[in-house]
Amino acid sequence: MDFSYTDEQKMLVSAAADLFDKAYDPESRRETVSTALGWSKDVWAQCAEMGLLGLPFSEADGGMGAGPIEVMAVMTEVGRRLVPEPILDVVVVAGGVIAQQGTAEQRAEWLPAITAGERLVVLAHHEPGRRWPVRSVTTAARREDGRWLISGVKNPVSHGDCADTAIVSAALPDGGTGLFLVSADAQGVERTGYATHDGLRGGQWRLDSAEAEPLGESADCTGVIRDAEVRAQAGLAAEAVGAMDEALRLTTDYLKTRRQFGVPLATFQTLTQRAADVYVLVELARSMSMYASMSLADGNTDTTVASRVQFQICESARAVGQEAIQMHGGIGVTDEYPVSHYASRLLAIEHTLGGREEHLRVLIDGVRAYDVVEL
Repeated sequence: MDFSYTDEQKMLVSAAADLFDKAYDPESRRETVSTALGWSKDVWAQCAEMGLLGLPFSEADGGMGAGPIEVMAVMTEVGRRLVPEPILDVVVVAGGVIAQQGTAEQRAEWLPAITAGERLVVLAHHEPGRRWPVRSVTTAARREDGRWLISGVKNPVSHGDCADTAIVSAALPDGGTGLFLVSADAQGVERTGYATHDGLRGGQWRLDSAEAEPLGESADCTGVIRDAEVRAQAGLAAEAVGAMDEALRLTTDYLKTRRQFGVPLATFQTLTQRAADVYVLVELARSMSMYASMSLADGNTDTTVASRVQFQICESARAVGQEAIQMHGGIGVTDEYPVSHYASRLLAIEHTLGGREEHLRVLIDGVRAYDVVEL
């Protein structure tokens, strides 16, 4: 089986890589993430102009009509340069939810605006004190005088500090979980933002009878939320592979140039063996990321597949980040040297939408569904 990219996919990856390479070197990224916004509107506009913000949307919805493999290929380049723009949160996750659940009118209103970089929409599903997977929410929706009103707290909301609209999950009066569009400027919305340790941004949305518009029909959207998380996990896996690739490159280059006892560190067998182990971990993660992309390309949003992928990503991310720092020595933990930022982002990915233990528990719980388990 041929797993290599087609010529068109190679052109897409090359164009995205060129854009991100020109936009971010370690110093320019540090300057950008230290700003109040935490990312560049100019880079966001360039992503829109190139069509990256419309990749997963159909041409009828104003997008490029690309498949999951193309989207995840771009996400790998996002990870390679630690791009801080909210491509995953706005395009892959929130945009994917609107494309799946929104009415024709809502798709026509929101997806072209997202593609053009004019609207920032994020999914607000997680709540304080509730670990993944979030089976139910305490945020509640009620109907009053012909309007839908939402009350509750959402945190963390990835890039919720700058989004102009959130897709809020809320318990429906008759049971189930609905999805609602809530404007950041709506009365009853109190929003606070914060920086995360990996240089990205998050936010808390506190809603007190905030007016909302149902996304699609006001029906149970548990399956839509599940599908969004599967797509997000595939995106995180692809991003992690790009970050691990670059962390490994930085480490091997350092071993070749840093000298100890008059010789390069690469001449020490123990260090080269450890670097080889890191390479194996990266390739295992790459294989599982490809597995996730191909599964989505086949129309399969399987939570078991997602947990298999995330389990290996978590295993590889922790080990690659730690080994990269260890083999660099003291310089590996400094803010000025990029490898520490890659380790920080990999750690954040490891703890987003379930960590190693949570996904292992999902896989163990699923074993009972099989008639025969062979080792």
